[in-house]
Amino acid sequence: MKIAKNTAVTLRIKVSDAKGLLLDEGKTPVSYLHGGYANIFAKLEAALEGQEPGFQTTVELAAEDAFGERDESLAQTMPKSEFPPGVKVGGQIQRLDAQGAPRHFFVTKIKGPLVLLDGNHPLAGKTLRFSMQVLDVRAASAEEIEHRHVHGAHGHHH
Repeated sequence: MKIAKNTAVTLRIKVSDAKGLLLDEGKTPVSYLHGGYANIFAKLEAALEGQEPGFQTTVELAAEDAFGERDESLAQTMPKSEFPPGVKVGGQIQRLDAQGAPRHFFVTKIKGPLVLLDGNHPLAGKTLRFSMQVLDVRAASAEEIEHRHVHGAHGHHH
């Protein structure tokens, strides 16, 4: 079966930066619903359109086509005295961004009385290479199409 709108696609995806540093080995396959459901980056989906199991390709995405450019306004500090107990560097907390919207922030550093937080995705601002191998393609179920994502193995579980 070829990849087309409303097919469930299972991939192995390895991710590296522009210099070739491996960021994700792609050991665990991922599945997505093909056809403009925003389950994977649009340019990756376009590269897979019409392909079949066994197809392999590498696609390089500029930051704006992947996780976006870094937004320095999302780098914040908070007093350590207000910091929730048990959260460590590398962890996440939810708080309001500069516009008052709730957002997850990564804890990047604890420095004296301050905690440094970053609301950007860790790969924001980076050009990334996605090496993809199509493992399986099948017709999506009516429920998957209604829910706009793949269910079951390597997909979303309810």
